[in-house]
Amino acid sequence: MQRRRFVQQLGAGFITALGLGVTSTWRTAQAQSSGVTLQWLGHTCFLFEGDGRRILVNPFQAIGCTAGFAEPTVSADVVLISSRLFDEGGNLEGLPGNPPILTEQGEYELSPIRMRSVEVDHDRRGGRRFGKNLIWRWEQGGLNIVHMGGAASPISVEAQIQLGRPDVMLVPVGGGPKAYNAEEAIAAIRALNPRIVIPTHYLTSAADPETCDIEGLQPFMELMQNTPTRQADGNSVTLSTDNLPGGDGMIVQLLTYSLGDG
Repeated sequence: MQRRRFVQQLGAGFITALGLGVTSTWRTAQAQSSGVTLQWLGHTCFLFEGDGRRILVNPFQAIGCTAGFAEPTVSADVVLISSRLFDEGGNLEGLPGNPPILTEQGEYELSPIRMRSVEVDHDRRGGRRFGKNLIWRWEQGGLNIVHMGGAASPISVEAQIQLGRPDVMLVPVGGGPKAYNAEEAIAAIRALNPRIVIPTHYLTSAADPETCDIEGLQPFMELMQNTPTRQADGNSVTLSTDNLPGGDGMIVQLLTYSLGDG
């Protein structure tokens, strides 16, 4: 069994360099690439490819709400997790290449990308039940990306300042005891005013109905009915500055995960 490479923050304001070999390869890729490709691997797990780097967020164990999804085993340069809960950071041993795993609040550099995490409560009881959740923010392919993880607490003014306005915001919408429900997700979206919203953490046919306690996508979509929606043909989409809405515009981007159940 490979030893997990957990990387911890070493102090306030200190940027941890991951030291993965800055070469001309990624510099060439950065110059030639435009945008970022997102692949939805189920629940809150996504793979982001751009600037010559692959960033994996929240690989999970296939249990409960994620029971029918294939456990993510894709290669990545770095893994970001929102918490140690099974559906956000529960599948870390089988990842190819033994990538570094970021688990703590702080700032990190995977050149040319800098990543920042903002710590918030993972439940509505001040974190007393599920502890803390990390919101991750970084720029890749020319886009500001914010992955909310499994946030359940409102976004504070301080967090708004740290996160800024995202081009792409991935936000949980299915509720339950440890993530936003539809109404709370709308409040978070209003606070950050992203250009593209990607809903996550909602009930799908992959869930074990006996143990999964979250709602489906429909309540959120009903509240967003006046916002334009784009549906990808599959579980991946390429986004760039060219397909961002202008001004204060906003788009809901949906992806499809095929479970082979028709």
